[in-house]
Amino acid sequence: MTQIKNIGVYTSGGDSPGMNAAIRAVVRTAIYYNLEVTGIRRGYDGMIKGDLFPMNRKSVSNIIGRGGTILKTARSEQFKTPEGRKLAHEQLLANGVDALVAIGGDGTFTGARIFGEEFDFPIVGLPGTIDNDLCGTDFTIGYDTAINTVINAVDKIRDTAESHDRLFIVEVMGRDSGLIALRTGIASGAEAILIPESKTDLAAVFERLESGRKDKSSKIIMVAESGEVSDAFEIGKQIKERFPQYDTRISILGHIQRGGRPSCMDRVLASRVGVAAVEGLMKGHRNEMVGLIHNQIAFTPFEHAIKHNIDINEDFLKIVEILSI
Repeated sequence: MTQIKNIGVYTSGGDSPGMNAAIRAVVRTAIYYNLEVTGIRRGYDGMIKGDLFPMNRKSVSNIIGRGGTILKTARSEQFKTPEGRKLAHEQLLANGVDALVAIGGDGTFTGARIFGEEFDFPIVGLPGTIDNDLCGTDFTIGYDTAINTVINAVDKIRDTAESHDRLFIVEVMGRDSGLIALRTGIASGAEAILIPESKTDLAAVFERLESGRKDKSSKIIMVAESGEVSDAFEIGKQIKERFPQYDTRISILGHIQRGGRPSCMDRVLASRVGVAAVEGLMKGHRNEMVGLIHNQIAFTPFEHAIKHNIDINEDFLKIVEILSI
């Protein structure tokens, strides 16, 4: 067992529902094993500026169901420099922190990997991102809540679409990954789904709209932001030009997908990997992310975790084609 006395915990990058549940798990597990815990506000930026404080049981009371992150989050250009990372290391040593738990996505883990290697510092990561785009875990913290938020919104959009015989283009988050659009598109009965990983183009969408049932009172097209066919407004413009008979509307769901109370699945996932992170540090794990693979705890090196999983299940795309008739 590695002799760790004080674990620092921080959240970085985009927030995701369940981050607070993860913080709670890390803090209470550390206390259970008689370790000190130090909270780091605003990620790497706070680490550099020395915004660190001791945490205890009370620090994480009644936060398991809260969205966002009580530790705040921020991006730091300074941490990308050797000088910035040196300042961060000095602040950690000054506060007696000798290990870290990083909660975030690929940007967070990229910084953690470099920092851990430069200063031989033990760091374990928790997958906190709504995009579900990390290798080494079946699901990331926040993904389940985000897709359910989208489903709730699209169900409401479908109501008004049917009332007015409209076609709605719904843009969801997923700059590098279309998993949110893919799953929510299937679950909401979308007529078409446009994601960066698929070669589906607008010509195929036009063909589906042309050959689809003319008596359907509503149509939904799901689009992942910044996909290969541009954004929802450009897609809407082309559809309006090609199909002027459709009353086409655009809805950008945006940051609503990041907020809200985490689902039961996200709370349990965050709790499991939070406990495993502390126990992993005690056993000597470092520069690794904790995830769940086939419902079992798994450790994956940061450099492998941050390689985006670009292989989309082709069966999912086939399901969309079959069920949209």
